[in-house]
Amino acid sequence: MIALSEQQIIDQLAERLADAHDKVEPAQVARVVHEQYARFEGRPIRDFVPLFVERRATAELVKLSL
Repeated sequence: MIALSEQQIIDQLAERLADAHDKVEPAQVARVVHEQYARFEGRPIRDFVPLFVERRATAELVKLSL
């Protein structure tokens, strides 16, 4: 099994969300994802960080798409 780093998962998430939110520029999608990711910097438990980032970024992107 190949383990991905947390950063690789976040990068893939940004790509996936850019595809799903085509009304928002890909660079802006990446910015939103990385802003949300930065909110969890220094937190000791990392297991669910990508999930939380995806939920928060998706909510933000929906607002930007309107």
